[in-house]
Amino acid sequence: MALKKENVTSIISKFGKNERDTGASEVQVALLTERITQLTEHCKQFKKDKSGQRGLLILVGKRRRLLKYVQRTNIEKYRSLIKDLGLRK
Repeated sequence: MALKKENVTSIISKFGKNERDTGASEVQVALLTERITQLTEHCKQFKKDKSGQRGLLILVGKRRRLLKYVQRTNIEKYRSLIKDLGLRK
């Protein structure tokens, strides 16, 4: 269940420095958040899809680690990222 190209380019242009900046931590967190929301809806519909649930937990862990890195390196970017993505913290 991949993201659509239009969604990816809009996320990259919003959170990255330019349209080719896919390695920035903020962009990675935003892309993971989009995949997590899609996979959450999938898991709500298909409750017995255990591999989907496992993949969801893996993505949540990756996002958590990236958010800890952003918080440790630049607290202002972290606060704005949490606010823009609507994450709890």
